[in-house]
Amino acid sequence: MKFIGILLFTLLGLTQVQGQVLISLLLGDKLNSGKVEFGLDGGVNYPDIRGLDGGKAKATFNIGFYFDIKTKHPNWMVHTGVLVKASLGASSLPVYSLQDSDLDNLFANGEVQRKINYFNVPIGAKYKFGPRVYAIGAVMPSLRSKAYDIFTANAGKDEAEYKRDIGNEIHRLDFGVMGGLGYRLMGGNGMNLTLRYYYGLVDVVINDTTPDQYNSSLYLAVGIPIGAGKAKEKEQKKGTN
Repeated sequence: MKFIGILLFTLLGLTQVQGQVLISLLLGDKLNSGKVEFGLDGGVNYPDIRGLDGGKAKATFNIGFYFDIKTKHPNWMVHTGVLVKASLGASSLPVYSLQDSDLDNLFANGEVQRKINYFNVPIGAKYKFGPRVYAIGAVMPSLRSKAYDIFTANAGKDEAEYKRDIGNEIHRLDFGVMGGLGYRLMGGNGMNLTLRYYYGLVDVVINDTTPDQYNSSLYLAVGIPIGAGKAKEKEQKKGTN
């Protein structure tokens, strides 16, 4: 099916968000049908790492696309998609030695942000309580693309920054569960507003000598259906013929 092809194409290495948005806009009318709703999905998330001392959640942005696939039951839908650009991690972490005296002195009074970029693929179900209110539950495997520890510190009037690549210290795959509640605007035909929470179940760090650390994130998301109005009109016309 078309939506499965796009999911696989994304996971095989597409990293340019602009390209994904363009594909979504061009194919929205074709992907939406009476049985499938396709749209853009994005918003703000507040990631943290459970088990990592000193970390705090800091807002980051994410963007991707979603599919809601109808089932025989009118209240149940299969929900999936891809968050193409999605960062997890933690902020306000204590500094550690970079094995360089100049850098250690520069960032001695600074802090570290751990930023781990993933391709997230929620696979689950959506239950509609009515035309507007719904709940989502899903498992979410994720493929890591890049990972950095970003050191920052005040250096006089400027802010000093140093980015350390930690990709070889972070597991390539992540996995967890996600749940949330949402509201649909325009009587159930407009944008989807969703509050959801991700709870990671896989230790993030490869080093087995450290305490287990798990990704977590609160998402404030907006889903914008692409071409859903035209698809609904086509479905209504078929019903009248």
